[in-house]
Amino acid sequence: MKSVDNLKLNAEEFSDIADELFSENRNKEAIKCYLHSVLMKRINPKAYKGLGIAYKSLKEFEKAIIYLEKAKELTPFDFEIYRELGVCYLGKGKSCLAVKNLIKAIKLNPENPDVQIELAFAHEYMEEPEMALMIYQKIIETNPDYLKAYIHKAALLIQTEAYIDAIEVFKQILKINPDYYRSYLGIGICFDKLSEKSKAKRYYKKYLSLNSEAINSENVRTRLSEIQKDLPVKKNFLKVV
Repeated sequence: MKSVDNLKLNAEEFSDIADELFSENRNKEAIKCYLHSVLMKRINPKAYKGLGIAYKSLKEFEKAIIYLEKAKELTPFDFEIYRELGVCYLGKGKSCLAVKNLIKAIKLNPENPDVQIELAFAHEYMEEPEMALMIYQKIIETNPDYLKAYIHKAALLIQTEAYIDAIEVFKQILKINPDYYRSYLGIGICFDKLSEKSKAKRYYKKYLSLNSEAINSENVRTRLSEIQKDLPVKKNFLKVV
């Protein structure tokens, strides 16, 4: 592709090229094309939105917010803009603004569970686990096969030391997807935390038998060895008849 500086295109054509570049993960080149588009046409919500999303993909959240806010002013009913703004504000640690934009995104598109997950993340960041758990549960009730909500709910239950509840969620995950082997690890960790070492050992071994090459497999084997040392030795008594 020729240098964009030498291309004789209008603003819309520069935006279209930028979209194509972004789809190919050529984000910096895409930004250059979006900027050309903006220079040629100031009232340009498509280019502003593209710039915001491209900068977000590079984790340059401050720049992303500037352009997404400009896009929001011009197209105030675009669900995706509010969602992207929510994620960017969360990336900058501005959780209240993240929540505000994510709630607006949900109002515009209430059927999208991914945005609801992001709202739950924001409440976790704000150290409001009860609210996050409520959101995860609501997603589960309306989307009973949406595995991500179960996974994040179980992880949060472990963080809040609600181990018995977490075990039940991990079991629900296995009913939906028996191949999600990390559930066995999660159950093992919960039983370990509850000092039920024999049960923890059983689930750790189940996890390793199904996922022996996992990145954390060596840590699990080490923990199994420690548990084995702590368990009482079973004595075998021979009965002479």
